[in-house]
Amino acid sequence: MALPIHARLGGLLLTIMSSALAAQTGKTYGPELQGFDYPYELKSIAVESQGQALRMAYMDIPAPGKSNGRTVMLMHGKNFCGATWEATIKALSEAGYRVVVPDQIGFCASAKPEHYQYSFQQLAVNTHALLEKLGVTRASVVGHSTGGMLATRYALMYPDQVEQLALVNPIGLEDWKALGVPYRSVAQWYARELQLSAEGVRKYEQSTYYGGRWKPEYERWVDMLVGLNQGSGHQRVAWNSALVYDMIFTQPVVYEFNLLKMPTLLVIGDADTTAIGSDIASAEVRKKLGRYDLLGKQIARQIPRSTLVELSGMGHAPQIEDPARFHKILLTWLDATR
Repeated sequence: MALPIHARLGGLLLTIMSSALAAQTGKTYGPELQGFDYPYELKSIAVESQGQALRMAYMDIPAPGKSNGRTVMLMHGKNFCGATWEATIKALSEAGYRVVVPDQIGFCASAKPEHYQYSFQQLAVNTHALLEKLGVTRASVVGHSTGGMLATRYALMYPDQVEQLALVNPIGLEDWKALGVPYRSVAQWYARELQLSAEGVRKYEQSTYYGGRWKPEYERWVDMLVGLNQGSGHQRVAWNSALVYDMIFTQPVVYEFNLLKMPTLLVIGDADTTAIGSDIASAEVRKKLGRYDLLGKQIARQIPRSTLVELSGMGHAPQIEDPARFHKILLTWLDATR
């Protein structure tokens, strides 16, 4: 039986849109990043959270040779996934560490709930449940970008289980709202996320993540992010992303760095300018935002047992931009401050 004309036109429109999206990114992925290749075996656990049974994806990589008996947990950023820690996982595991790398609920290969009250506390509780499931009672925690905000909250909530804390160009070193950045509603974030394009992501990452430079290997991470956002779960992914942005903007951790008790490493690429909402801030406010060349020093003075390493001219993702240099810094510090 022939389909009604409106159904046939609707199907044709969907096909055209899907083809256009695929042409933009090269590939599209499922709502839990189905189809994207992770560097190590991807596993998942059931997390009971807010009355829902959700799946939380993670990688758990043992040392290939002799283990040093220690565990490092890596926390990804907002526009990143566990997979973007690929080179760091390899460096740590070859140095004898067990490496646990979760994808947080709402991100990447984990569940995208239809309704969820996002908070850094909730994500920390979810992560703690994962480590309990894996039998990890104490770990060194490394957080990048938004993962730095989460790692800070995790360390404040579970201080006895965090041996060391490393923050790699963490956002949240300033309170954007207090500095005058206008509030953007969840609906406004959602509309923005629906417009995500490969061209826009590439341009932003080049200027912010890599100090204006670009290498062909960075394209994989553009493909990952845009392919997820433009795949079959497009609207659900965008909605969760909007909720996460609201969490980041409204839940600062900057006022609590002085409460951290464990040895803390700050690795700061000082050419980074990441600041949530800077695109809608006034020119006067924008000049004050994302000054990582100043923020690293300011926050290091607030953390009682801090070590600051500034990377001149590097951007928001030094572990991707110069992995050899970054891993030398991280491994040396992990060994020296245990």
